[in-house]
Amino acid sequence: MPQPGIPAHPGLTPAAVLLTAALAGCEPAPEAGLALGTLERDRVALTATVAEVLVELPVARGTAVTKGTVLARLDDRQQRAQVERARAEVAQATAELEKRKHGPRPQEIAAARALVAGAEAALREAEITYERNRSLETSKSVSEADVDKSKALRDAARARLEQEQQNLDELLAGTRAEDIQAAEAALAAAEAELAYQQALLADLTIEATRDGVLDNLPWNLGERVTVGSPVVVMLAGKVPYARVYVPEPYRVRINEGDRLSVRVDGLAQTFDGRVRWISAEPSFTPYYALNESDRSRLVYVAEVELPDTAADLPNGVPAQVVMP
Repeated sequence: MPQPGIPAHPGLTPAAVLLTAALAGCEPAPEAGLALGTLERDRVALTATVAEVLVELPVARGTAVTKGTVLARLDDRQQRAQVERARAEVAQATAELEKRKHGPRPQEIAAARALVAGAEAALREAEITYERNRSLETSKSVSEADVDKSKALRDAARARLEQEQQNLDELLAGTRAEDIQAAEAALAAAEAELAYQQALLADLTIEATRDGVLDNLPWNLGERVTVGSPVVVMLAGKVPYARVYVPEPYRVRINEGDRLSVRVDGLAQTFDGRVRWISAEPSFTPYYALNESDRSRLVYVAEVELPDTAADLPNGVPAQVVMP
């Protein structure tokens, strides 16, 4: 028979049920009045945008660096060639636009006029030949085939004259506005491509994006990195913060901006910290059907900033925040 107040468990003896209940009542609870955690700094991973060989690592691990410090270089020979090709395309597009804006040169117009004059002379000669052959056809001095051939030559000379005249008229009319707009668009596209290739080239020199400490270099010199993989890992910021887990009963008393005391293992002094962030979601699953004892085990992740006097403290050291 099950003991009074203890629910029946199929397959378990009454002794096992009592032992289970006893163990359940012995779960450790978080230390009252303290939120436990560790000192941390923001980790910044600088990743590779292309698969290239790592050719330079000028800064050693653990070195304090400032924003803009070169931390790694990837082989940039191929990308430099891409930049030069894009720069040449910009020069070509610029020259084409200038040509469109300035229109035809006087020499081009003079050459077109000369072609028109030559076509006119050729047409006159072809017409004379055709008329002579027609008159000779009546006396049977030339064949009908010769007359047809001279007529075809005359028609061809007339068509050529029309073509050369159209070319001359086009040069005299100047460049159309649409042609200038097309040349401007081509130049803009070439300049955008150059900017893109230059950005890819700049990405091959990996610089610190924030002040901090160089924490890790996952790749060795001479290795070809993979796209998207971290090449440099930094610990950003001069001062660490305490990442702690606030017990559920204290959550309603803490808000961002509150001042709290922070203790660090191994130090007698306490630090005046400021809550810079606290999670709105509890770190416990499931989030539903919690009884009173379960709710007491909920915790909320919080980050508490430390003053500048804690700048020398290392990462990972246990810390406690005194709850209000």
